[in-house]
Amino acid sequence: MKTVLHKADTRGHANHGWLDTHHSFSFASWYNPERLHFGELRVLNDDIVAAGKGFGLHPHDNMEIVTIMLDGTLEHRDSMGHTEQLHPNEVQAMSAGTGIQHAEYNASKTDSLNLLQIWVFPDTHNVEPRYNQRKFDPKGRQGKWQFLVAPKQAEEETTLWLHQNTWFARAELNAGGNMDYKLHDQTNGAYLFVIGGSIKVGDKQLNRRDGLGISDLDVVKIEASEDSDVLLIEVPM
Repeated sequence: MKTVLHKADTRGHANHGWLDTHHSFSFASWYNPERLHFGELRVLNDDIVAAGKGFGLHPHDNMEIVTIMLDGTLEHRDSMGHTEQLHPNEVQAMSAGTGIQHAEYNASKTDSLNLLQIWVFPDTHNVEPRYNQRKFDPKGRQGKWQFLVAPKQAEEETTLWLHQNTWFARAELNAGGNMDYKLHDQTNGAYLFVIGGSIKVGDKQLNRRDGLGISDLDVVKIEASEDSDVLLIEVPM
């Protein structure tokens, strides 16, 4: 088993006033040659957006983009004609493909919002751009893995899909609880991100907003040191 530990306080950080953001991997003006990506996982940004502020219209292409809403309400519009709102327990998935433009704003005039924006390299380039979002019942991740994203060929009615051999799963564990995650593909790796709480994976202790990349194993074993909320991203290496 190979591991790479990314403690929360080692992430890139920028505070633009309207945006307070932390980067698990090199992004924008923060560059770390040892933190370019984990396999096909390219970006994991932890963004706090001030009330009434947001990202103006900007382009993307040939990237699979997932937004996981943690707190607040995000307003989305794009060049495909979508105008949507994203709330806690909702997930957005986009394929930028041949090219899209989108804008993301905090819909509240009084409260900040918090989201995770995650980019995964696609396995197919220049696809037709697409957008989808889905609400997930938090009861579905209590003490078990709730799958948010799957590859297109493995998509179920309960998941979103991407152009990549990747799975996103989220779980909430009670203190002292144990869970296993069996990889769908033994050549993949798993990136764990602790949304809240504290867990142990082998001899590694992970606290809030810590990340751990794991490869060369079949099963990830997790023990919760306290009540915890965990995101796992399985990606090709």
